Amino acid sequence: MLLGSNRANIHWQKTCQSRITTPDEAIKTIKSGDRVFLTGNASVPLPLLDALVKRAPELQNVEVCHPLTICPADYVAPEMEGHLRINSMFISPNVRNAVNQGRADFTPVMLSEFPLLFKNGHLPLDVALIHVSPPDENGFCSMGAESGLTISAAEVAKIVIAQVNEQMPRTLGDTAMHIDKMHYIIPCDTPLFEMPMGDDADQNVVEKIAAHIAGLIPDGATMQLGIGALPNAVLKFLFEKKDLGIHSELISDGIIDLVEAGVVNGSCKTLHPGKITCGFLLGTKRLYDWVSNNPLVEMHRTEYVNDPFVVAQNDRMVAINSAIEVDFTGQVCADSIGTKMHSAVGGQVDFIYGSSRSKGGVPIIALPSISTLRDGSVVSKIVPTLKLGAGVVTSRNHVHYVVTEFGVAALYGKTVRQRTQALINVAHPQFRAELTEKAKELKYLQGTGKDAIK
Repeated sequence: MLLGSNRANIHWQKTCQSRITTPDEAIKTIKSGDRVFLTGNASVPLPLLDALVKRAPELQNVEVCHPLTICPADYVAPEMEGHLRINSMFISPNVRNAVNQGRADFTPVMLSEFPLLFKNGHLPLDVALIHVSPPDENGFCSMGAESGLTISAAEVAKIVIAQVNEQMPRTLGDTAMHIDKMHYIIPCDTPLFEMPMGDDADQNVVEKIAAHIAGLIPDGATMQLGIGALPNAVLKFLFEKKDLGIHSELISDGIIDLVEAGVVNGSCKTLHPGKITCGFLLGTKRLYDWVSNNPLVEMHRTEYVNDPFVVAQNDRMVAINSAIEVDFTGQVCADSIGTKMHSAVGGQVDFIYGSSRSKGGVPIIALPSISTLRDGSVVSKIVPTLKLGAGVVTSRNHVHYVVTEFGVAALYGKTVRQRTQALINVAHPQFRAELTEKAKELKYLQGTGKDAIK
């Protein structure tokens, strides 16, 4: 049982038993006009979200704030308009159409500052919907798979509705909240959402990029890895490295094999040595089981993990992030396709800037050289100028390395002419002549001396 009879008879149990209820009953506390925080990633409390969708026709103008979510999109269906208004701080595929159709909102914010919107009162919270582990013998629950973005929001919400799941891993670090702080408790025993970082549509391209990235990673490095097939592929190329560490907003299954092989041991980390430091988990049951009660993994608040000035304290900090397109000057678009919102800044700037300030740091932007559109046409992702309305996530002043399957363009400290040529060199061969002509039109490849293009 959730608060099993074998537990010591301590003061908090009686209080907790009186707060156990159903999702439908708990959601009744949400009123029209309330602002609600919904924990995200693999921790979305689906029974609570389903109950909110069920009750939505009785409500008006309830704002639901959340990060990336892995769950069905019922809560952003057209019939929710006027009842639930989603305010996403990271646009996941399930809410993308609603945002671009104007039925949901997007708030641009650095991931390091996401919890501060709630903590510092910019977005006061009426209710927080959270998903936690069962309490320990002292009554403390762990935020589990999604701690970094949730714990600060839960601490400042007026009402906390907690789904307490027997299958939520008990993660260690700054993840604990006492069950006395939870106003409604919904026991459950259900698997977490899983998101395997599997093979990409063109795994050959991904592995070529990963191999180039691996060549930039020194022994003793501390790494940040993002979401997707590319970071997962990079891990496969690191088994010959020594004494690597992890300081990352998220971790996924791929690090387990490196830990078991002795490659990731954190022995050279200058901050939290010997520990894997992260904010949330995103992977499969293998990862969730491995992390549970594992003292090797320390989870912390995202406002700490992603703070560039914290990141910079790790020597040889390697940051690996992706992009939608990169222009000749080095501007990186990673959150939109033209004016169409696609994702968000996430932790890219946090870690690119933090790693650039690290002693021996290696900030990396990685992307395939081309993209195939829905009509089957192919376009270059190295472009003369970003699309009209495209968001600049990493500025040309912060960019260091851009990696495609054709190699590494080292841009830091380089002129626009030098950058342009370096980026054309790693563009897809079928576009290089066209890009060169456009660069000459823009006068980026004109000049005299060693930068001149023959």
